[in-house]
Amino acid sequence: MSGDFNLNAQVRKDVGKGASRRLRRTGEIPAVMYGGGQDPASLTLSHDAIMHALENEAFYSHILSVNVEGKKNKAVLRDVQRHPSKPTILHIDLQRVSEGDRIHMLVPIHVVGEEDAPGVAAGGLVNHNMSEVEINCQAKNLPEYLEVDISNLEAGHAVHLSDVKLPEGVEIIALSHGADHDLPVVSIHMPRGASTEEAEEGEAGE
Repeated sequence: MSGDFNLNAQVRKDVGKGASRRLRRTGEIPAVMYGGGQDPASLTLSHDAIMHALENEAFYSHILSVNVEGKKNKAVLRDVQRHPSKPTILHIDLQRVSEGDRIHMLVPIHVVGEEDAPGVAAGGLVNHNMSEVEINCQAKNLPEYLEVDISNLEAGHAVHLSDVKLPEGVEIIALSHGADHDLPVVSIHMPRGASTEEAEEGEAGE
């Protein structure tokens, strides 16, 4: 997936905790970009620009375009350090990638079809067991998210990792560890005190 996020960065020559504090007071944050067969680069980024980008879920699972003093780099977000009590970013880590690199990334899971699910119509409750999943793919095939359709899911049943439809070239890492790691992604269960038989009777009376 091509990068839709563009970041402008400057090389940071003054490093250390004191330098980082001074940097933050000017509205910028320290960052490091590593990988790609190059030395790690200490950078500065606009705090407001990063805060705005982090509001978009796609920023966490996109190939980013990082412009370092006129030189463009492709990178993915690897870590965000946030202030424990204030709505501020302290530091971010970026990893350089090229389209052919195989990378491990956490991508969000989007569940669709809840309003059509027979289990929901029967009075069942949807349980989102996972909100994200770790995948392995070439950088050029990185999906923004994985979609899970539960429009045919009955009460008492679940969609597991092995049921998730994957884009070409994308693998779910957990499944490479064996059947015991084929965990439920989303399920529908009846509320406590209700039974599937009661739900079926309710449906029959509609």
